[in-house]
Amino acid sequence: MLHNPCVAPTEFLRAAYGTIPAMRNPADAVIKTTLETARVIAVVGHSDDPNRTSYQIAQYLRRAGYTVYPVNPAVQSIDGQPSYPSLADVPEPIDIVDVFRRSEYLAGVVEEAIAVGAKSVWAQLGVYDEAAGEAAERAGLTMVMDACIKVEHVRLGIPRWRNH
Repeated sequence: MLHNPCVAPTEFLRAAYGTIPAMRNPADAVIKTTLETARVIAVVGHSDDPNRTSYQIAQYLRRAGYTVYPVNPAVQSIDGQPSYPSLADVPEPIDIVDVFRRSEYLAGVVEEAIAVGAKSVWAQLGVYDEAAGEAAERAGLTMVMDACIKVEHVRLGIPRWRNH
């Protein structure tokens, strides 16, 4: 049986959440459109450590042609690029907010994303909060949770080298 690393198996969901979450990620077509039409991605929890997943995924997204803004109040700059303390400080409209924070912080990030008019929120593997997801959807944002943006980018066949 093939296993998609971005979709947690039922037994993992039961162990992690005590039940199977009711909220599901959007259909592949919606996710693909989200990734194909996005230009600006704000990475919340972007680390300045090249060994951290958030750093590596942000680098992949830059190489894929996206404009990536680090959002981390604990870091001044990453590879010479300013790191912003909040989504409100990012200097241009945000298409995707990519979240590398624990699940208990997701609701606050979703509130910020709604406030700045972001189009979607993407919570990385292991990050899931059903109430935050429902709030995002009520506000009209596309919400993806517990999925790796890089893995989905590759799986859906989105061109890696693109220009906007």
